[in-house]
Amino acid sequence: MQYKFSFLFSLLFATLLVGKAQQHIPLYKGIIPNAIDCPFQEERLPTGRIVHVINPELIAFIPQKPDSLKTAVIICPGGGYQRLAIENEGYNVAKALNDIGIAAFVLKYRLPNDTCVTNKKFVSLQDVEQAMYLLKTHSKEYNINAENIGIIGFSAGGHLAAMLSTHYDYAAMPFAKNSFLKPSFSVLIYPVITMDDSLAHSGSKARLIGKDAPKTDIDFFSCEQNINAKTPPTFIVLAADDKVVNPENSIAYYTALRKNKVLSEIHIYQSGGHGFGLNLPNDDSWINRLQKWLYLNKFVSKNF
Repeated sequence: MQYKFSFLFSLLFATLLVGKAQQHIPLYKGIIPNAIDCPFQEERLPTGRIVHVINPELIAFIPQKPDSLKTAVIICPGGGYQRLAIENEGYNVAKALNDIGIAAFVLKYRLPNDTCVTNKKFVSLQDVEQAMYLLKTHSKEYNINAENIGIIGFSAGGHLAAMLSTHYDYAAMPFAKNSFLKPSFSVLIYPVITMDDSLAHSGSKARLIGKDAPKTDIDFFSCEQNINAKTPPTFIVLAADDKVVNPENSIAYYTALRKNKVLSEIHIYQSGGHGFGLNLPNDDSWINRLQKWLYLNKFVSKNF
């Protein structure tokens, strides 16, 4: 597998980002790792979702008034590893985070598809590792703090966020070493967590590792089994009446965090189902609760 990594000059980044709220930043320049000729083209559905991502990228939302701690997040939209709910679980969330001074980078990541990649199991992990690498190495150009970069994931995007949080040293990309790609914190919203059949979201599992995956893959991609004391502080939100992803996914992850004494907080709402994005039925705002938690853990300087 050949790699040619993105290196965009500082001047280019500054030109793209200064004074503009949203910009598209390619993850790779030149050869895209783990890619083969693909018969599909990227398509935006009437629902606002995206399928067949061929050219992964970050969409940057830079706040007009950044918090003094210059915190940033990578946002991983969900969609069962089949599509990306990039508006409901991406752009809308990025704008809400901008309102509290946090820079947000929506990750349009490639999805597991044997037709378009050589190794579907790791293609999404490769893209999120590359995204973190870009933000870490170009933090000055983005006006963010390289020590305050977190990750937010929804549903299957929550699984991807949890994978980076528990496998940040796994070299899906060559620079994944010495904890360089470790998120400063994780935010998981109604996440897929496990690949164990007793709790797994069957569609996500089938698309990522296959319905009849070997136990080694099940264990590796079951995030709750890979938590240790170095796992980033984590904030979890879900609804008890979620009929798509079993709430026990989140509870298993939270239980493992507590067992390993990782700073964590979980909010389980009585109702809300799955895929609510920012819109809980009781008009509560998990963004506000998140801001208080980030303030408590010194990732933002204000607690409104």
